[in-house]
Amino acid sequence: MKETVMTIELDPATLNAPTVRVVVAGYTGRNEAAVRHHIDELARIGVAPPENVPEFYPMPSGTLSFGETTAVTGTQTSGEVEPVLIRLAGRYYLTVGSDHTDREHEAISIAESKQRCPKPLSATALPVEFGQLESAWDSIQLTTTVDGVAYQSGSAAALRPLTETLRLLQQREGLDGGEDLVLFGGTVPLLTGDFQYGTHWELALRTPEASLGLTYRTAVTAPEGAAHAQG
Repeated sequence: MKETVMTIELDPATLNAPTVRVVVAGYTGRNEAAVRHHIDELARIGVAPPENVPEFYPMPSGTLSFGETTAVTGTQTSGEVEPVLIRLAGRYYLTVGSDHTDREHEAISIAESKQRCPKPLSATALPVEFGQLESAWDSIQLTTTVDGVAYQSGSAAALRPLTETLRLLQQREGLDGGEDLVLFGGTVPLLTGDFQYGTHWELALRTPEASLGLTYRTAVTAPEGAAHAQG
């Protein structure tokens, strides 16, 4: 990334347009043995293993949430801090998002558990060059607090670079590289190893040049089986 970087504000309506593909990448850890161990742990509690590693979960149109409150379908939902790569009109941007997920539904279907919750996203983003993002990837830090308690803290070095994840997505889906896209890049481990179901979420992505924050509250207001982006 550039030595001096100015953030910009992206248009939420543009990001939620039907022409923008939103994809959540899962199992993106760099340590493949650790990823396999995690998959085995999930299998023991009834969560089906992914067909591929990493796995890609397409989200419905309008899934991105930019408001102060995000509507969820129940009390057993939780977020996770993720670096997010945005491609619009051939330009790339880095921001921070939350893969908010219905944990109660995960044993039934991971894809559906993700689709049942909006994905909070910061519209404040860093313009990035593709190659520069790859070289600066390991310097990115990610944190989350839930109801004021530290929940996640780690380096993007634990994850596949988003540039690599994007290339894998394009190869697997046969994309030509020109589509408008929002790609959630995976998350760092939970500090306690256990999901927390709080209501006030504060997430941050920090690079040597800038800090991006995302704060939101959850409210159980959506009808069962439905998720609506707020903002």
